[in-house]
Amino acid sequence: MEIRTLSDGAVWLSPPTAADTDAIIARCQDPSIGEWTSIPVPYGPADAEKFFADFVVPGWAANSPTWALRLAANGPVIGMIGLEQKDPTACEIGFWLAPEHRGRGHMSRAVGLVCGFGFATDGMGLVRISWRAFVGNYPSAAAVRRNGFRYEGLARLGGWQRGARRDEWLAARLHSDPPGPAPDWPAEFTANRETVSHG
Repeated sequence: MEIRTLSDGAVWLSPPTAADTDAIIARCQDPSIGEWTSIPVPYGPADAEKFFADFVVPGWAANSPTWALRLAANGPVIGMIGLEQKDPTACEIGFWLAPEHRGRGHMSRAVGLVCGFGFATDGMGLVRISWRAFVGNYPSAAAVRRNGFRYEGLARLGGWQRGARRDEWLAARLHSDPPGPAPDWPAEFTANRETVSHG
């Protein structure tokens, strides 16, 4: 698959490069990113090297692209977002965002861009994009709910994080689902206004 940079004029998504390594390592020191993701904790240079070798470099060829989230075309990394292929027409979306940039809609914009590319016939031509997050990560849920993801339930102890099982929420958007806010999420998601991280 051809490498693509995505932008709506407010956020830019481009593949991370070796020049971003120090910024990625610094961002991943934030405790909330470690709390809601499965990244190694503590996160060091060897982990960043493995991230590039195992995910970034081979990802585009394997229909599992990873983008760095920036606020300018050549700006510093403030987050990460990617799609992991599950089968030829389905991927799972995942992302994290630096704490000082949360609550401003940046990740919601990024999710919209990635879904647009994922579903486009001149993009990845996907039928389904799924999402999962550890229970309690309301901001991650908000980002996908604003982009048309439908709530699909709770997977009891469905997640694995550094040697322990955790409950997970599940949701997905189909290519036929409209892009705006999705209905029918449980009331707790619309009531909760916490500002934690990732998805």
